[in-house]
Order: sequence, then structure tokens, then C-alpha cells
Amino acid sequence: MKKVFLSLAALALVASVYSCRDTKEEKMEESAEMQTENAMDEAGDAIDNAADATEDAMEDAGDAVENAADDTKDAVKDATDGQ
Repeated sequence: MKKVFLSLAALALVASVYSCRDTKEEKMEESAEMQTENAMDEAGDAIDNAADATEDAMEDAGDAVENAADDTKDAVKDATDGQ
């Protein structure tokens, strides 16, 4: 009877250790998936921010070209005394 009881106790211990390992592995997998998803979200946000900054820079460059063209036009007009 003692051997049967000890065998069942040993079997219960093995089962509890094995089930804990499964839980830890699942948690690690879920954590890795969440970290990957968060990294992808952050990368997407960084791309959006870079695109917005590029758009702003292009608009500023376009405005600068327009201003330079207007200044050149005015300078030519002044140099020719409005002729």
C-alpha cells in the first residue's frame, strides 16, 4: 500500500511540473507575439511620422522655390527699371 501511495504521489508531482511547464511556454509564446505586434505597431508609427515629415519638408521646399522665383522676378524688374 505504501508503494502505491508513493507511486501516485510521484505521478502527481510529475504531472504538476509538466503542466506548469506548458503554462510557462504558452505565456512565453504570448509574450513574444505581443512584443512582435508592439514592435510592428511602433515601426508603422515611425513610418507614418517619417512620411509626414517628408511631406512637410517638400511643402517647405516648394514654398522656398516659389519665394525665390518671386524674388528673382522682382530683382529683374528692379534692375530693368520696370521695363
